[in-house]
This record gives sequence, structure tokens and C-alpha cells, in this order.
Amino acid sequence: MIDIYAFATPNSVKVTIALEELGLAYTLKPVDIRKGEQKDAAYLALNPNGKVPVLVDDGLVLTESAAILIYLAEKTGKLLPRDGEARARVFEQLFFHASGLSPAFGNAGFFKRSSPEPQPIAEARFTTEAERILSLLDGKLAGHPFIAGDAFTIADIAHFGWLWRRQFPGLTLENRPNLSRWYDTVAGRLAVQRAITRVEALLEAPTSAA
Repeated sequence: MIDIYAFATPNSVKVTIALEELGLAYTLKPVDIRKGEQKDAAYLALNPNGKVPVLVDDGLVLTESAAILIYLAEKTGKLLPRDGEARARVFEQLFFHASGLSPAFGNAGFFKRSSPEPQPIAEARFTTEAERILSLLDGKLAGHPFIAGDAFTIADIAHFGWLWRRQFPGLTLENRPNLSRWYDTVAGRLAVQRAITRVEALLEAPTSAA
């Protein structure tokens, strides 16, 4: 059985979506980041970086959502092409997500909602970058149905996590028809709906990092 330490966050939902899509059995162990449980000693023993999610599978402890997505895809032989350009395109989008989309969305949200004092220059910088990235994705999706090509992959799962939580940085999909079509397609998948239901239930669940 796979254990996933998680909360209702963009990075956590990526992993639960992959698990549901792949049909793997797993147990969700809530880590309430609102209470700072990700900084508890028991949790830091799993992930010294103090972030969710964490995967534990038969003695393997793995952090970083993109690494977990790759591990699960390779474990099952699904959601990641085996070789060639198709595989490279998936990794291209995963790295773009980690270096571009996720930092822009996260920082835009922080400076809008969580900064101790207004930081208009930083807020504008990251919001502008996030909007630029949304436009880039809309253009890419004009040529094929999914982020990395014709097939649904872990690249789609990675991007979906932050777009699912796009209200946090105050972003919308308005006037981006290709991105809106893609989002609705992914959100309509039954496995995605099951995953969202499970992570949203963590908002009300008793929590423990142990």
C-alpha cells in the first residue's frame, strides 16, 4: 500500500490524480499546513524540506510532486511515453512547470494574499508572469488536445494542479479558449474528480503528521 502525506494543495492533488488514474491503492495521511504540521519533527523526518506531498512506498520515501509523478508513471508503465520525442515533450513540460508555472503562480498568490505588507512591485511581476504563462499554454493547446501532444500524460496532471487552484493567485481562464477546453476535459475525467474529492476532504479530516 502506498501512503501519501498531503493536504488540499496544488502539489498534493497532482499525486492523488495520478494514483486514481493509474488505479493504484493508496492511503491519504493528512498534514494540515494551516496548523504548521509540515514543520513537526515527525514529518520533517520524512521530508526535511517541510513540504507536501510525500510518498512512502515499500520503504521508499519520495518528495517533490514531479518526481513522484515520474515514479508512479514508471512503476506502472502508464501516463509517460517510453522513449523518443513523445517522452521528451512530457519532461519538457514537467521542467517548465517546476521552473516557470509553479513559482509564478505560487509567488503571485503569496504577494496578493499572504505577504505581511503590500508588495505591489513583486505582486505585479509574478502576476504578469503567470498571465504570460497562461497565454503560452493556450497557444500550445491550439495545436493538440493535451499539454505534451495527443495523449493525456503526467504533464497534464502537473499543470492541472495549479490551474485547479488558480483563484489563489487571482487568475482566470477567460479569453483563453484552448486552455479552457483542456481544463474542462481534464476536470471531467472521473479519476480527476475522485482525486479532488479525496484531497478536499482533508480540509475537514483529523490531522497528524505521524
